[in-house]
Amino acid sequence: MSGGRRSDARGASRRMFSSVAHLARANPFNAPHLQLVHDGLSGPRSPPGPPRRSRHLAAAAVEEYSCEFGSMKYYALCGFGGVLSCGLTHTAVVPLDLVKCRMQVDPQKYKGIFNGFSITLKEDGVRGLAKGWAPTFIGYSMQGLCKFGFYEVFKVLYSNILGEENTYLWRTSLYLAASASAEFFADIALAPMEAAKVRIQTQPGYANTLREAVPKMHKEEGLNAFYKGVAPLWMRQIPYTMMKFACFERTVEALYKFVVPKPRSVWKGLFARIIMIGTLTALQWFIYDSVKVYFRLPRPPPPEMPESLKKKLGLTE
Repeated sequence: MSGGRRSDARGASRRMFSSVAHLARANPFNAPHLQLVHDGLSGPRSPPGPPRRSRHLAAAAVEEYSCEFGSMKYYALCGFGGVLSCGLTHTAVVPLDLVKCRMQVDPQKYKGIFNGFSITLKEDGVRGLAKGWAPTFIGYSMQGLCKFGFYEVFKVLYSNILGEENTYLWRTSLYLAASASAEFFADIALAPMEAAKVRIQTQPGYANTLREAVPKMHKEEGLNAFYKGVAPLWMRQIPYTMMKFACFERTVEALYKFVVPKPRSVWKGLFARIIMIGTLTALQWFIYDSVKVYFRLPRPPPPEMPESLKKKLGLTE
Protein backbone atom coordinates (compact mmCIF):
# COMPACT_ATOMS: atom_id res chain seq x y z
CA MET A 1 0.00 0.00 0.00
CA SER A 2 2.74 2.43 0.99
CA GLY A 3 4.69 1.45 -2.16
CA GLY A 4 1.69 2.30 -4.32
CA ARG A 5 1.33 5.70 -2.65
CA ARG A 6 5.01 6.47 -3.19
CA SER A 7 4.65 5.45 -6.86
CA ASP A 8 1.61 7.72 -7.27
CA ALA A 9 3.47 10.59 -5.59
CA ARG A 10 6.46 10.15 -7.88
CA GLY A 11 4.17 10.05 -10.90
CA ALA A 12 2.41 13.25 -9.81
CA SER A 13 5.76 14.93 -9.21
CA ARG A 14 7.00 13.97 -12.69
CA ARG A 15 3.81 15.27 -14.29
CA MET A 16 4.08 18.58 -12.41
CA PHE A 17 7.69 19.16 -13.41
CA SER A 18 7.08 18.09 -17.01
CA SER A 19 4.23 20.62 -17.26
CA VAL A 20 6.52 23.37 -15.95
CA ALA A 21 9.18 22.32 -18.47
CA HIS A 22 6.56 22.42 -21.25
CA LEU A 23 5.59 25.96 -20.25
CA ALA A 24 9.23 26.96 -20.20
CA ARG A 25 9.81 25.88 -23.78
CA ALA A 26 6.86 28.00 -24.94
CA ASN A 27 7.70 31.15 -22.97
CA PRO A 28 8.81 34.38 -24.69
CA PHE A 29 12.25 34.33 -23.02
CA ASN A 30 13.03 31.16 -24.96
CA ALA A 31 13.05 32.84 -28.37
CA PRO A 32 13.10 36.62 -27.90
CA HIS A 33 12.53 38.91 -30.85
CA LEU A 34 16.15 40.01 -30.93
CA GLN A 35 17.34 36.48 -31.56
CA LEU A 36 14.78 36.02 -34.35
CA VAL A 37 16.03 39.20 -36.03
CA HIS A 38 19.60 37.93 -35.86
CA ASP A 39 18.50 34.67 -37.46
CA GLY A 40 16.59 36.46 -40.21
CA LEU A 41 13.24 35.07 -39.06
CA SER A 42 11.50 38.31 -38.03
CA GLY A 43 11.04 41.80 -39.35
CA PRO A 44 11.23 42.87 -43.01
CA ARG A 45 12.00 39.97 -45.31
CA SER A 46 15.37 40.11 -47.03
CA PRO A 47 16.21 38.31 -50.27
CA PRO A 48 16.56 34.58 -49.62
CA GLY A 49 20.08 33.52 -48.78
CA PRO A 50 21.75 30.16 -49.09
CA PRO A 51 19.14 27.45 -48.52
CA ARG A 52 21.12 25.61 -45.82
CA ARG A 53 21.84 28.65 -43.62
CA SER A 54 19.03 28.03 -41.08
CA ARG A 55 20.07 24.39 -40.68
CA HIS A 56 23.63 25.42 -39.93
CA LEU A 57 22.35 27.90 -37.34
CA ALA A 58 20.17 25.26 -35.72
CA ALA A 59 23.06 22.80 -35.59
CA ALA A 60 25.32 25.47 -34.08
CA ALA A 61 22.70 26.24 -31.41
CA VAL A 62 22.47 22.57 -30.46
CA GLU A 63 26.25 22.34 -30.15
CA GLU A 64 26.52 25.63 -28.24
CA TYR A 65 24.29 24.65 -25.31
CA SER A 66 24.44 21.62 -23.04
CA CYS A 67 20.67 21.49 -22.43
CA GLU A 68 17.38 22.99 -23.52
CA PHE A 69 16.14 26.18 -21.90
CA GLY A 70 13.46 25.34 -19.35
CA SER A 71 14.40 21.66 -19.11
CA MET A 72 14.85 19.94 -15.76
CA LYS A 73 18.60 19.81 -16.37
CA TYR A 74 18.59 23.57 -16.93
CA TYR A 75 16.78 24.23 -13.63
CA ALA A 76 18.98 21.74 -11.76
CA LEU A 77 22.19 23.39 -12.98
CA CYS A 78 20.82 26.86 -12.15
CA GLY A 79 20.11 25.58 -8.66
CA PHE A 80 23.64 24.15 -8.44
CA GLY A 81 25.00 27.53 -9.47
CA GLY A 82 22.98 29.05 -6.63
CA VAL A 83 24.45 26.54 -4.16
CA LEU A 84 27.99 27.56 -5.08
CA SER A 85 27.10 31.23 -5.37
CA CYS A 86 25.54 31.64 -1.91
CA GLY A 87 27.19 28.82 0.01
CA LEU A 88 30.78 29.72 -0.84
CA THR A 89 30.45 33.49 -0.55
CA HIS A 90 28.66 33.51 2.81
CA THR A 91 31.08 30.97 4.24
CA ALA A 92 34.01 33.11 3.08
CA VAL A 93 32.80 36.08 5.14
CA VAL A 94 31.91 34.14 8.32
CA PRO A 95 34.49 36.08 10.42
CA LEU A 96 32.96 39.39 9.40
CA ASP A 97 29.44 38.06 9.94
CA LEU A 98 30.42 36.80 13.41
CA VAL A 99 31.74 40.21 14.46
CA LYS A 100 28.68 41.96 12.98
CA CYS A 101 26.28 39.71 14.92
CA ARG A 102 28.19 40.23 18.17
CA MET A 103 28.19 43.99 17.67
CA GLN A 104 24.41 43.90 17.30
CA VAL A 105 23.85 41.65 20.35
CA ASP A 106 26.42 43.23 22.71
CA PRO A 107 27.33 46.75 21.49
CA GLN A 108 28.86 47.66 24.85
CA LYS A 109 31.52 44.98 24.50
CA TYR A 110 32.02 45.01 20.74
CA LYS A 111 32.24 48.71 19.94
CA GLY A 112 33.36 48.47 16.32
CA ILE A 113 34.63 46.12 13.61
CA PHE A 114 38.31 46.25 14.47
CA ASN A 115 37.59 46.20 18.20
CA GLY A 116 35.31 43.20 17.65
CA PHE A 117 37.99 41.30 15.74
CA SER A 118 40.55 42.12 18.42
CA ILE A 119 38.35 40.89 21.31
CA THR A 120 37.37 37.72 19.43
CA LEU A 121 41.00 36.88 18.67
CA LYS A 122 42.03 37.43 22.30
CA GLU A 123 39.21 35.31 23.73
CA ASP A 124 38.82 32.54 21.16
CA GLY A 125 41.94 32.64 19.01
CA VAL A 126 41.97 32.45 15.21
CA ARG A 127 39.69 29.41 15.21
CA GLY A 128 37.09 31.46 17.03
CA LEU A 129 36.58 33.57 13.91
CA ALA A 130 35.26 30.50 12.08
CA LYS A 131 32.48 29.78 14.57
CA GLY A 132 29.27 29.04 12.73
CA TRP A 133 30.85 28.11 9.41
CA ALA A 134 28.98 24.78 9.11
CA PRO A 135 25.41 26.10 9.51
CA THR A 136 26.40 29.05 7.31
CA PHE A 137 27.59 26.82 4.48
CA ILE A 138 24.66 24.39 4.69
CA GLY A 139 22.01 27.05 5.22
CA TYR A 140 23.10 29.44 2.51
CA SER A 141 23.72 26.59 0.05
CA MET A 142 20.08 25.59 0.52
CA GLN A 143 19.03 29.22 0.22
CA GLY A 144 21.02 29.62 -3.00
CA LEU A 145 19.50 26.45 -4.45
CA CYS A 146 16.00 27.81 -3.93
CA LYS A 147 16.78 31.48 -4.65
CA PHE A 148 18.37 31.00 -8.07
CA GLY A 149 16.67 27.75 -9.09
CA PHE A 150 13.14 28.84 -8.21
CA TYR A 151 13.74 32.30 -9.67
CA GLU A 152 14.21 30.72 -13.10
CA VAL A 153 11.10 28.57 -12.59
CA PHE A 154 8.89 31.44 -11.43
CA LYS A 155 10.16 33.78 -14.15
CA VAL A 156 9.09 31.27 -16.78
CA LEU A 157 5.81 30.45 -15.02
CA TYR A 158 4.74 34.08 -14.59
CA SER A 159 5.75 35.02 -18.12
CA ASN A 160 3.42 32.33 -19.48
CA ILE A 161 0.61 33.61 -17.28
CA LEU A 162 1.13 37.17 -18.53
CA GLY A 163 1.58 36.32 -22.20
CA GLU A 164 4.26 37.54 -24.58
CA GLU A 165 3.21 41.19 -24.85
CA ASN A 166 2.58 41.75 -21.13
CA THR A 167 5.80 39.94 -20.29
CA TYR A 168 7.67 42.61 -22.23
CA LEU A 169 5.62 45.55 -20.93
CA TRP A 170 5.74 44.39 -17.29
CA ARG A 171 9.12 42.68 -17.29
CA THR A 172 10.44 44.60 -14.27
CA SER A 173 7.38 43.59 -12.27
CA LEU A 174 7.94 40.04 -13.49
CA TYR A 175 11.51 40.07 -12.15
CA LEU A 176 10.29 41.45 -8.82
CA ALA A 177 7.51 38.89 -8.47
CA ALA A 178 9.68 35.93 -9.49
CA SER A 179 12.50 36.87 -7.14
CA ALA A 180 10.12 37.51 -4.22
CA SER A 181 8.47 34.12 -4.74
CA ALA A 182 11.82 32.37 -4.91
CA GLU A 183 13.15 34.10 -1.81
CA PHE A 184 10.02 33.14 0.14
CA PHE A 185 10.95 29.47 -0.17
CA ALA A 186 14.69 30.15 0.05
CA ASP A 187 14.29 31.66 3.51
CA ILE A 188 12.29 28.68 4.74
CA ALA A 189 15.23 26.51 3.68
CA LEU A 190 17.72 28.87 5.35
CA ALA A 191 15.90 29.51 8.66
CA PRO A 192 16.95 26.39 10.66
CA MET A 193 20.66 26.80 9.94
CA GLU A 194 20.51 30.57 10.45
CA ALA A 195 18.98 30.04 13.89
CA ALA A 196 21.72 27.58 14.84
CA LYS A 197 24.43 29.89 13.50
CA VAL A 198 23.20 32.84 15.57
CA ARG A 199 23.13 30.73 18.76
CA ILE A 200 26.69 29.51 18.14
CA GLN A 201 28.07 32.95 17.32
CA THR A 202 26.31 35.15 19.88
CA GLN A 203 25.68 32.99 22.98
CA PRO A 204 29.01 32.14 24.66
CA GLY A 205 29.07 28.62 26.04
CA TYR A 206 25.82 27.56 24.34
CA ALA A 207 27.42 25.41 21.65
CA ASN A 208 30.61 25.39 19.62
CA THR A 209 29.47 23.22 16.72
CA LEU A 210 26.34 22.52 14.70
CA ARG A 211 26.16 19.00 16.12
CA GLU A 212 25.96 20.44 19.62
CA ALA A 213 23.54 23.25 18.81
CA VAL A 214 20.80 21.41 16.88
CA PRO A 215 19.90 18.75 19.51
CA LYS A 216 20.04 21.33 22.28
CA MET A 217 17.75 23.74 20.44
CA HIS A 218 15.26 21.00 19.60
CA LYS A 219 15.20 19.77 23.19
CA GLU A 220 14.56 23.26 24.57
CA GLU A 221 11.99 24.63 22.08
CA GLY A 222 11.13 21.95 19.53
CA LEU A 223 10.78 22.89 15.85
CA ASN A 224 9.82 26.42 16.81
CA ALA A 225 13.46 27.08 17.66
CA PHE A 226 14.39 26.66 13.99
CA TYR A 227 11.57 28.60 12.34
CA LYS A 228 10.63 31.42 14.71
CA GLY A 229 13.08 33.66 12.85
CA VAL A 230 11.66 33.04 9.37
CA ALA A 231 9.37 36.11 9.41
CA PRO A 232 12.27 38.52 10.12
CA LEU A 233 14.21 36.74 7.38
CA TRP A 234 11.38 37.38 4.93
CA MET A 235 11.24 41.05 5.92
CA ARG A 236 14.99 41.43 5.44
CA GLN A 237 15.72 39.18 2.50
CA ILE A 238 12.72 39.48 0.18
CA PRO A 239 13.03 43.24 -0.52
CA TYR A 240 16.82 42.88 -0.92
CA THR A 241 16.46 39.95 -3.34
CA MET A 242 13.78 41.74 -5.35
CA MET A 243 16.05 44.74 -5.85
CA LYS A 244 19.08 42.54 -6.55
CA PHE A 245 17.45 40.50 -9.30
CA ALA A 246 15.51 43.35 -10.89
CA CYS A 247 18.57 45.61 -10.99
CA PHE A 248 20.71 42.81 -12.39
CA GLU A 249 18.21 41.99 -15.17
CA ARG A 250 17.76 45.62 -16.20
CA THR A 251 21.51 46.27 -16.03
CA VAL A 252 22.17 43.31 -18.31
CA GLU A 253 19.45 44.58 -20.65
CA ALA A 254 21.13 48.01 -20.77
CA LEU A 255 24.54 46.44 -21.37
CA TYR A 256 23.20 44.41 -24.27
CA LYS A 257 21.50 47.48 -25.71
CA PHE A 258 24.21 50.12 -25.31
CA VAL A 259 27.53 48.34 -24.69
CA VAL A 260 27.56 44.80 -26.05
CA PRO A 261 26.02 44.58 -29.53
CA LYS A 262 25.99 40.76 -29.66
CA PRO A 263 24.28 38.81 -26.85
CA ARG A 264 26.24 36.27 -24.80
CA SER A 265 29.62 37.73 -25.88
CA VAL A 266 30.80 38.50 -22.32
CA TRP A 267 30.68 36.97 -18.75
CA LYS A 268 28.64 38.57 -16.82
CA GLY A 269 26.98 47.61 12.35
CA LEU A 270 26.21 49.42 9.09
CA PHE A 271 29.77 49.59 7.82
CA ALA A 272 30.22 45.85 8.25
CA ARG A 273 26.91 45.15 6.50
CA ILE A 274 27.80 47.42 3.57
CA ILE A 275 31.07 45.54 3.09
CA MET A 276 29.29 42.18 3.33
CA ILE A 277 26.44 43.01 0.96
CA GLY A 278 28.66 44.63 -1.67
CA THR A 279 31.16 41.78 -1.62
CA LEU A 280 28.57 39.02 -1.51
CA THR A 281 26.38 40.40 -4.27
CA ALA A 282 29.29 40.84 -6.68
CA LEU A 283 30.74 37.41 -5.92
CA GLN A 284 27.35 35.68 -6.11
CA TRP A 285 26.59 36.98 -9.58
CA PHE A 286 30.13 36.22 -10.75
CA ILE A 287 29.96 32.62 -9.51
CA TYR A 288 26.39 32.05 -10.72
CA ASP A 289 27.12 33.35 -14.20
CA SER A 290 30.41 31.45 -14.33
CA VAL A 291 28.50 28.21 -13.62
CA LYS A 292 26.11 29.00 -16.47
CA VAL A 293 29.04 29.59 -18.81
CA TYR A 294 30.92 26.47 -17.65
CA PHE A 295 27.95 24.15 -18.14
CA ARG A 296 26.98 25.90 -21.39
CA LEU A 297 23.45 26.71 -20.23
CA PRO A 298 21.14 28.60 -22.58
CA ARG A 299 21.61 32.30 -21.90
CA PRO A 300 19.11 34.13 -24.13
CA PRO A 301 19.35 37.92 -24.35
CA PRO A 302 16.75 40.05 -22.57
CA PRO A 303 13.34 40.11 -24.28
CA GLU A 304 12.59 42.80 -26.83
CA MET A 305 9.23 44.16 -27.86
CA PRO A 306 7.15 41.41 -29.54
CA GLU A 307 6.25 41.91 -33.18
CA SER A 308 2.53 41.85 -32.37
CA LEU A 309 2.99 44.72 -29.91
CA LYS A 310 5.03 46.70 -32.43
CA LYS A 311 2.15 46.38 -34.90
CA LYS A 312 -0.36 47.56 -32.29
CA LEU A 313 1.82 50.59 -31.55
CA GLY A 314 2.29 51.34 -35.24
CA LEU A 315 6.03 50.76 -35.13
CA THR A 316 5.92 48.34 -38.07
CA GLU A 317 3.82 48.11 -41.16
